[in-house]
Amino acid sequence: MPLVANSSLPTFKRLEQEGETVLNRDNAVKQDIRELHIGLLNMMPDAALAATERQFFRLVGESNSIAQFYMHPFTLSELPRGVKGRAHVEEFYESFEQIKEQGLDALIITGANVTGLELSEEPFWQPLIEVIDWAYENVTSTLCSCLATHAVLQFRYDQKRRPLGFKRWGVYSHHVTNRNHPLVNGVNTRFDVPHSRYNQIDHSQFEEAGLHILAESKEADVHLAVSEDQFRLVFFQGHPEYDIISLLKEYKREVKRFANNESDNYPPFPENYFSLQVQASLNEYKNQVINAKQSKKDFPEFPESLITEKLDNTWHDSAEAILNNWIGKVYQLTNMDRKKAFQDGIDPKNPLSL
Repeated sequence: MPLVANSSLPTFKRLEQEGETVLNRDNAVKQDIRELHIGLLNMMPDAALAATERQFFRLVGESNSIAQFYMHPFTLSELPRGVKGRAHVEEFYESFEQIKEQGLDALIITGANVTGLELSEEPFWQPLIEVIDWAYENVTSTLCSCLATHAVLQFRYDQKRRPLGFKRWGVYSHHVTNRNHPLVNGVNTRFDVPHSRYNQIDHSQFEEAGLHILAESKEADVHLAVSEDQFRLVFFQGHPEYDIISLLKEYKREVKRFANNESDNYPPFPENYFSLQVQASLNEYKNQVINAKQSKKDFPEFPESLITEKLDNTWHDSAEAILNNWIGKVYQLTNMDRKKAFQDGIDPKNPLSL
């Protein structure tokens, strides 16, 4: 929760200039602890539907121990789903019409699996544009994750993602490029983020679109950026929501694809994720798989439980801190009469000026 400037101490002004949220006494006494309503547009396929819910719900729930969070998951009917996926959505999810009627304080949009190179040909394209356009006018801030970032950069800023020619896969070090922005206030100046993608929006494209880059990596390029008004749209290109075993699960799936002749190449290790000891164990397992495949024998069981114990999570704290900053700013903005603030001379194009 924010500091209250309960005196004219210069430290309060200095902290505010550095990106800290500081309330004046008049605004502070008018505030009540209240709930926040956060939407989750979950576009992930059935196999990852519930896991994605847990990952983002966990980040939101752990970000602040005072505010009360009401989560509103919904999806797009145009996305193909199996019997179990449809049943899950029908029982637990809301419709976009319900979301629009009730309103949201903030919105998170997940990534999605794609079938081709051109995003505009995907079934989610037009309905996603409708959600983004509605949110831009009616929601204080929208956080776009991975492929959602690529889609928004294409249809709103005319910046198409670039195929890498390989899979950017692993955990990469990032540095904060604008230390005074409220979203990175108190965040380590260097922190890790997992990535898993075949395409990316380059640094130059974010700049050409007039967006503000807040964190990037030498290896994985831009991770965190915000819209031209500094807050209405927040862009993740990595996956800070990932669990400690998420990349392990992906690696296991790729090994299974090789074993089932769905892929010609045995998968490489995700970068900067497995220790040397784990890599040695997995190289031994690789030899067992290749031998079993050549001799047409049963494949050995993947040593998941043994590997899990030796994994390190080096990104969750920073992810939690950024989400906490995001939610805290949403809380402050939605607790004020924005129209009145605009009438008093505050720039409506810069929500952070509130």
